[in-house]
Amino acid sequence: MDARPELLDALTVLRERLAAARFPLELPGAERARRSRGELLAQLDGYLLPRLREPTAPLLAVFGGSTGAGKSTLVNSLVGRRVTEAGVLRPTTRTPVLVCHPDDRDWFAGGHVLPQLGRVRMPRQDVEQPPPPPRDGPPTLAVQTVRALPPGLALLDAPDIDSLVAANRDLAADLLCAADIWVLVTTASRYADALPWHLLRSAREYDVTLATVLDRVPHQIAGEVSRHYAALLERVGLGEIPCFTVPELPESAGGGSGLLPGTAVAPLRQWLARCAQDPTTRAGTVARTAGGAVASLRSRVAALAGESAAQYATAVRLGQRVTEAYTEAERAVRACLTDTGLFAGEARAHWLAFPDDASAEELLDALTAALGGLLAEAVATADERVAAAWRGERGAPPGGVDPPDAVRERVGVLVRRLRRCVEELADEARTGTGLRSGPPTATATGRGTGTGPATSTGTGRRRNPGTDDGETAALLAAALLGGRTGGALAHQSLTGVLGTRAAARLRDQGRQELNRCVDRALRAERERRAAPLRDLAITAEPQVALVAALSGVHAAHTGRAASAASAAAPSPQTATTAPGGTR
Repeated sequence: MDARPELLDALTVLRERLAAARFPLELPGAERARRSRGELLAQLDGYLLPRLREPTAPLLAVFGGSTGAGKSTLVNSLVGRRVTEAGVLRPTTRTPVLVCHPDDRDWFAGGHVLPQLGRVRMPRQDVEQPPPPPRDGPPTLAVQTVRALPPGLALLDAPDIDSLVAANRDLAADLLCAADIWVLVTTASRYADALPWHLLRSAREYDVTLATVLDRVPHQIAGEVSRHYAALLERVGLGEIPCFTVPELPESAGGGSGLLPGTAVAPLRQWLARCAQDPTTRAGTVARTAGGAVASLRSRVAALAGESAAQYATAVRLGQRVTEAYTEAERAVRACLTDTGLFAGEARAHWLAFPDDASAEELLDALTAALGGLLAEAVATADERVAAAWRGERGAPPGGVDPPDAVRERVGVLVRRLRRCVEELADEARTGTGLRSGPPTATATGRGTGTGPATSTGTGRRRNPGTDDGETAALLAAALLGGRTGGALAHQSLTGVLGTRAAARLRDQGRQELNRCVDRALRAERERRAAPLRDLAITAEPQVALVAALSGVHAAHTGRAASAASAAAPSPQTATTAPGGTR
């Protein structure tokens, strides 16, 4: 407690970093990390921060155990009346009941501890009140007061740790995380089960102030069972913890009230009262549980930082697979446009028939369709590569793949935009050289090649292409998309119409527009394919922030100088970028 202000600051920073941490990829350790994060936040909000702010606040003893262990009967018997529902069968949703002395009601009813739970208002008077009914919706906590409990102590009956309802198990974990004292209740028939021992090991790991109750022990074998249970506790290093034995009694033993006789629970009641009222014992109880909780943060937060690093590393690999696939797609598209071109199928037929037997419009339509098909095929291939690579990565997010028709439609919009640019460039080029639609020119190129339009004129011979804006645009598109051979022939015809310099300038402008079209199409599809991963916003910052905040807590907890603690625990505005770590 000597370093309480520094420790509070450091824990507040850590709490903010934990709240910001996310583990969205379904990696092997992600679900465990999410649960651990939730438990840490519950412990910080529900126990550590309130306890450090108010060291003299009342103690909370939480009774945990398996179904039918007798926790509720035990709590009712300790307070002398029925405050929580007893029985083996549980409703689907429970409202846990916290019972305390009237002087302590404001502390527990005001949300200082367990702030994530709503409160159910119960009467203040110390008279018999039925337990609150089960509630649907967010979990709530009912606070009741009885004068039979000493001031400074509250008892809480937690839901079963082995409940079939996941929400009840999570609630039980949150309640245990908020406890100053754990009271583990088991029975003579179930004390060797794995689940109670898992709780005991957790309590030992966190160095919690702990007691255990061996309930419902037949009196004929009480001594033998108690000795065997004590030997098991000794074997796991818990031989020093208080262990109370409650015999199995008929319902009538408590006067028909369903409560145990006072003598059966007197030792446990006296031990709890001493923890709350004896100054030395109380100080030791608080220091042990709070110190153990702080010390446990080191391994638990470090594990979360490791999972955060695994999430980021996986996200980087998944992103690289997308980049690699689309880089290869772009290489294939550009190689096709540079080498073989798009003069195949319908586009080749229209090119060979141009301009006499195929119009500029038909040639442009064929080339536009061919470019759209090339880009759509490249996207489909890239998506298949990404899908195959992501299948090999555990935790890859679903989605990002659209039907082929949707891809072709998006690509088609960009290709049609390129076509309009080509037509506008051709129009501007003819205007700049003084050429508009007019009589055929006498220039002849490509005669007799058989690979492009003939350009001779006269009866029985084909006229020269490029005599109007549409044909000039078709020649420019052919020059851009015809590949090494067909593109060169189209450029020769374009040179014959516009001249060498104007044709070269026009082709350079067209090539820039083509490159922009390819870039935009593939970049947009790459971003769409990576969107499921990008939307998760996985970065390296949470790992760095958690390690830095953990270093601050460690410095404050181990009592370093204030300057060292300040350097290790950066302010909330800078902690996300401050380096730090623990060995």
